[in-house]
Amino acid sequence: MKNNIRVERAILKISQQELADRIGVSRQTINAIELEKYVPSATVIMKIAHIFGKKVEDIFTLEESDWK
Repeated sequence: MKNNIRVERAILKISQQELADRIGVSRQTINAIELEKYVPSATVIMKIAHIFGKKVEDIFTLEESDWK
């Protein structure tokens, strides 16, 4: 699952740690999500979108391989 969390964080000028604190996960979790090594739960996805003031689909997109 692709995401543009890093871009959105840069726009808001917040660190991985600050984002993690706001949604109740570790900084390492945010890092893994940004690197596309971890697919977050629906709850975390919705919290991230809310913080950025965006729709989920504006932050996260499915790749062809996600459908298999």
